[in-house]
Amino acid sequence: MKYIEAFREGEKITGVYLCKSKSSAVTKNGKPYDSALLQDKTGTVDAKIWDPNSLGIDDFEAMDYVDIVADVIVFNGVTQLNVKRIRRAGEGEYDPKDYLPVSGKNIDDMFSELTKYIVSVENQYLKELLNKFFVEDKEFAKKFKTHSAAKSVHHGFMGGLLEHTLSVVKLCDFYVTIYPMMNRDLLLTAAMLHDIGKIDEIADFPVNDYTDDGNLLGHIVMGSEKVGRMADLIENFPGRLKSQLQHCILSHHGELEYGSPKKPALMEAVALNYADNTDAKLETIKEILSSKEQQEGSQWLGYNRLFESNIRKTVW
Repeated sequence: MKYIEAFREGEKITGVYLCKSKSSAVTKNGKPYDSALLQDKTGTVDAKIWDPNSLGIDDFEAMDYVDIVADVIVFNGVTQLNVKRIRRAGEGEYDPKDYLPVSGKNIDDMFSELTKYIVSVENQYLKELLNKFFVEDKEFAKKFKTHSAAKSVHHGFMGGLLEHTLSVVKLCDFYVTIYPMMNRDLLLTAAMLHDIGKIDEIADFPVNDYTDDGNLLGHIVMGSEKVGRMADLIENFPGRLKSQLQHCILSHHGELEYGSPKKPALMEAVALNYADNTDAKLETIKEILSSKEQQEGSQWLGYNRLFESNIRKTVW
């Protein structure tokens, strides 16, 4: 197979890809056609089936692996596929690892580094809380290691939640060296737990889309509730400490319009908000710079809604 990031206009593509979504529509002339979003570990591409009832177009559904024959075209500056033949692929015709984006860093090494920060936490209640999640709950730890941090925007790949969390923890640990009046144990615990609600907000790969609870409640509320329930299982867990920890989680997006039920009221909450925002935005730019457009040599990379700016590569 040829990876999607390497598709070029005029090529004929054959191979197996993951059908992320599928929809049917009609042209302005009333002719039916199908659209499918195909994915591999390098990205996605929109595929059009202009004659879905023709010979060689077999039945398939979203989340099927499909074997295709297609032409690569560019429409309005966007790469697309014009599908000529398509069928469901059978087991043994594909390796799922080729179709799921994954962190470029070693997942086990990152998790080991994260658990070292748990060891460094001195408060007995916070240390026990972290151990209950990351050490004792094997199922939670397994999901946390492989989950994405987002459907899109930043860290939207396997291991993305772990990679993002570790970066936020490192930033927070650095902040404490400059502002030692902060409670390091509280800040690092909040950093390690701030996005755990994403395990319930976003479905596992290959779906990697919002769940019903994710749409209705969101990861901030679900994460705070999850932390509260776990803290209640620890004998004599201080109520004020629990409230401060939950506040950091509830306010970590910084603004009400960004989804935080509360605005930061603690110094540690402010630090967590900035660490989270810093890593999310710099990772977004990193992913833009490594995109197909950048590989083709473009210096200006186009408007990005997160930054409300046309992003450009730094010239050395």
